[in-house]
Amino acid sequence: MPSRYDDVMSLSVRRGFLWPAVDLYGGSAGFYDYGHLGARLKRKWEDLWTGYFLGLGDNYYLIDTTTILPEVSLKASGHVDHFTDILVTCTKCKESFRGDHLIEAVTHEEAEGLTTAEVDAKIVELKIRCPKCKGELGPSRPFNMMFPVGVGPLGKDRAYLRPETAQGAFLNFKREFEALRRRLPLGLAIVGRAYRNEISPRQGVYRMREFLQAELQIFFDPATFGAQLPIDSVRDERLRVAMAGEKHEPIATDRTTSDLIRGGIPGFYVYHMALVQRFYLDRLRVPRERFRFAELDERERAFYHKVHFDIQVRQDSLGGFREVGGVHYRTDHDISGHAKASGKDLSVPVADRKVVPHVLELSFGVDRNVWALLDLDYELAGERAVLHLPPALAPVDVGVFPLLSKAGLPERAEALYRDLRPGFDAFYDETGSIGKRYARMDEIGTPFCVTVDHATLEDGTVTLRERDTSGQVRVPGTSVAAILRDLIDARRDFRSIGSAVARP
Repeated sequence: MPSRYDDVMSLSVRRGFLWPAVDLYGGSAGFYDYGHLGARLKRKWEDLWTGYFLGLGDNYYLIDTTTILPEVSLKASGHVDHFTDILVTCTKCKESFRGDHLIEAVTHEEAEGLTTAEVDAKIVELKIRCPKCKGELGPSRPFNMMFPVGVGPLGKDRAYLRPETAQGAFLNFKREFEALRRRLPLGLAIVGRAYRNEISPRQGVYRMREFLQAELQIFFDPATFGAQLPIDSVRDERLRVAMAGEKHEPIATDRTTSDLIRGGIPGFYVYHMALVQRFYLDRLRVPRERFRFAELDERERAFYHKVHFDIQVRQDSLGGFREVGGVHYRTDHDISGHAKASGKDLSVPVADRKVVPHVLELSFGVDRNVWALLDLDYELAGERAVLHLPPALAPVDVGVFPLLSKAGLPERAEALYRDLRPGFDAFYDETGSIGKRYARMDEIGTPFCVTVDHATLEDGTVTLRERDTSGQVRVPGTSVAAILRDLIDARRDFRSIGSAVARP
């Protein structure tokens, strides 16, 4: 029987969401391409993310920065010296593996954060052999995951593909602060590609060598930031949280924002946790029981993260809760590091003081979130396959069909399709039975279908069908565009649209 992962990947490949890159030549591990539906789904997720998170502040902006960074900037950020995973190589077949992954495969517990000595000791203790040939594993060593780039005709100027989008925001902070009239907090968001030379990419798009990030870096004055936020607006909101000692459990505990603040987590941090949870539960429609924040302890998180919670979604295709983002309090590590290395004063005036801004990072893996939506929303029920995407994210907004391919119905349906095209991602189809056309739309997540029939020629009404319930209502053809916009934007409920009609 196919696994959940196989079902979701089969949908992705068959219908044009995503697949391994360069598969014409056998693929390339850690690289994936988006097809026509996947590219639309990804872009709509990015647009939804951008609209929501830039809307959190009136001084938050989207920027776009280079993907190649000179070595000096990444030396200052710590990536040259510390951006490493632990590499273990088989002495027999020479295949390489991540040390923590080898240990996790045996213990089924997270092993990230172990030193090379601890990895070596665990491999001996657990008697781990090479997964490929069962040969003996050699000693572990750090492996820098950045992709080096030689810049210039002789490649003398050393640089790297950026390992994260965040550095673009840090490097441009001072210029943006000056251009935006010297105000804090200042939010700089970047949606773009990052690159990590993963030792052993696995689990599809969950761990990739080229991937997409959506990150918002919020630069703030730690003395005043909490007072500038409407923290009372989330007072006693219940958040799904697994603290550091609980994250191996299959569930999370509801904790109020007040409880978390009393437990020592800064109020501004908890406030943003609440807003992130709202994004997932309300905008992405992730079921509450499948969402949680998972705390990382001092051993697991980056040394400069004062507070770090992963954003996790439980995905059956990946075997449980998996990280799709994170909320990181980075203190002033980044700005101070670049100030020291560059010799430039990156402090900024705030009232009568000079402040080195602290940073709160809201970080999201775009590819991971797209996969999570496919996993959560794809339902196989008997012979019916339905992708229950939120209407605002569906690659195709509406399918437009003539009931029959004759009697003037195709012409009328195509005219309606042309009218809808400027404002919607619409799809026209007149091949196969109407039931099969509905089924094709259901499987790719199209939330609504409009059918033109004989009654349309008489009174101008059409049938509007809703994906999740298969319910149908009769509405005026001239009102379809306005009704669809209200439904997609969640301003109206489908049951309130018109009188129900019997299904064909």
